[in-house]
Amino acid sequence: MTILVTGVAGFIGSHVARQLLARGETVVGIDNVNDYYSVALKEARLAELAKLPGFVLHRANIADREAIFAIAAQHGDATGIVHLAAQAGVRYSLENPYAYVETNVMGQVVLLEAARKLPRLASLVYASSSSVYGGNKTQPFSVADRVDRPISLYAATKRSDELITYAYSQLYGIPATGLRFFTVYGPWGRPDMAMYLFTDAILAGRPINVFNHGDMARDFTYIDDIVNGTVAALDRPPAPDSDGVRHAVYNLGNHRSEKLMDVIHQLEILLGRKAEMRMLPMQPGDVAATCADIDASQRALGFNPTTSMVDGLARFVAWYKDYHRIS
Repeated sequence: MTILVTGVAGFIGSHVARQLLARGETVVGIDNVNDYYSVALKEARLAELAKLPGFVLHRANIADREAIFAIAAQHGDATGIVHLAAQAGVRYSLENPYAYVETNVMGQVVLLEAARKLPRLASLVYASSSSVYGGNKTQPFSVADRVDRPISLYAATKRSDELITYAYSQLYGIPATGLRFFTVYGPWGRPDMAMYLFTDAILAGRPINVFNHGDMARDFTYIDDIVNGTVAALDRPPAPDSDGVRHAVYNLGNHRSEKLMDVIHQLEILLGRKAEMRMLPMQPGDVAATCADIDASQRALGFNPTTSMVDGLARFVAWYKDYHRIS
């Protein structure tokens, strides 16, 4: 089968593409390889995918209607879409709001319009985010909780994606699944995320920024577990709900909230160095703690995260040293 994967040069996208290729799918990757973070890292991910049979790459912006519609026309046999292209990052949304609306909202609409042009499409999976829960004080976060009070523009665009996709599912019968990812980490991770930032700074002897004076906790979820859940969602499109709409939203998290200071301590052990910490107040748009209720994704998708924080961090550090040629 042919599967379109947007954001294929990204962290999650490249891992999802690899798993789909490993099981014999043709993967049509779409990515504009922008410079939000290291282009070299994105190109390195693509170089790894290019070694595998069945991979096709189109360099295009997800918000470019003509380009995306042309790709859909060229690959009209596609039976699935995994839409992961997005402008990521809560903090950067304070600096460049237009990029988030263009990529996350317009890009979602363009992708859905392209989906309408695929006669064999059986399943569409798209990335939402745990950020949609805003300042929710009830934990773990459940898909039944209110998500109409975002505290960042990034979160608002991701919630908009869910509502827009529901409308398309209702209007055009597109079977679609939104996945609220919880703080994903692992090999080939993004340089703007905590694990990479901390590891890079500790090894270089630079101080790390620790927000909310260290009183933070996250439901860190290892990449392999996220990929398994994403592919399961692709393979199990939602049945019609009580209104006949084939749309569902699930949490993909580890169902365990790790204290940030514990994570930093574990990195110190793995790296054999102490971290110099710069304690700072909470950043605008950020939240103190996250934790996923995964009951629904366990039932519907068979989602079962198995990677412990200790094992996941060890694998990330091993990859980091190998990628950066650190002995």
